[in-house]
Parts: sequence; structure tokens; C-alpha cells
Amino acid sequence: MRVLVFNGTNSTKSNAANHIVDYFKTTLQGMGVEVVVFNLAENSIPFFSEDSEDVPPSVLKMVELFRSCERHIWFSPLYHGGMTGAMKNCLDWLIVSAREKEPYLSHIKVALICWAYGGNASTGVDNMRVVANTLRAWTLPYSVPIVMQDLYAKDTKTLAVEYQDKFERMMTLLMS
Repeated sequence: MRVLVFNGTNSTKSNAANHIVDYFKTTLQGMGVEVVVFNLAENSIPFFSEDSEDVPPSVLKMVELFRSCERHIWFSPLYHGGMTGAMKNCLDWLIVSAREKEPYLSHIKVALICWAYGGNASTGVDNMRVVANTLRAWTLPYSVPIVMQDLYAKDTKTLAVEYQDKFERMMTLLMS
């Protein structure tokens, strides 16, 4: 089993996204799963244009990676009601697989996580769910909207037990 962890933030600083990536990577590898991380900030994916005659090599590599993993975990900060624009841009490039026998993300299970300061992270999850389903992926019925103020245990940089439990539940569902 191969799982893609898609970090949809543009930030290169050590932040919540890095902690979440590390948590999923460590936990899944402990379960014997091959984990591939795609950090948006570390990849040069150009703006999608349907007028492009040539698909950039970085895009072809990304599309191949996304389609080679049976399971995905997507996460993004909430940006004005949805995922980051750069994350959506990456997903738009999956159009290059449209003419294949099983295009886009056909039959791939996707888990969704979004975080926000306040209680609106679920709108980001809803936004990602619409895009994932349109790309023919199967989204889990269980998602994790994160209230950033509650992500960490008090006065630490350790994920709160509440979120560890939610992530564990998500991984169990994703791997079934």
C-alpha cells in the first residue's frame, strides 16, 4: 500500500503542516505503509493553463505520483472558504490524464483535513471534497476540520490527544 500525504500549504516555515505531515508519516510507516509526501512549497508547479501545448516535466512527475498512490491524505489551511489556490492548481493539472482508461484519481481513497483559526475549517473540507469527487476519487465520510487554537496540547508543540485520536480514526478508515 502506498499513501500520498499532500501538504497544500505554501509555507516553508516549521508550522502545523510539518507536524501533521510528520505525525501521519511516522504513524503510517509504523503500520508498514509506504508514505510519499508531496509538499506544495517544495515543488515548482506552474499555473495551469488549458492553452499549454507542452506539459512541464514537474507536472508530469506530480501527476504520475498522485496516480501511483492508492490512498491520499490532503490537508490545507483554510483560505477564504477553501483550500489554497496553489493546491487547487496542482489538482487542476490532473486534466492531463483525462483521456486515459481510468482518468484523474479514479478509485483512489482520499482523507481530508483543513485547519483554521476559528470554527470554519469544515468549509475547506467541503471544498476539497467537491474537487476530489469531481476527480473521481472516493472521499472518506470522516474528515478532520482543525481549530488551530486546539491543535496542540497546552503549552507544547505536541499534537493534542483529541487530534491524535481523530487522525488515528482517519488512518484506520483510510487503510480499510
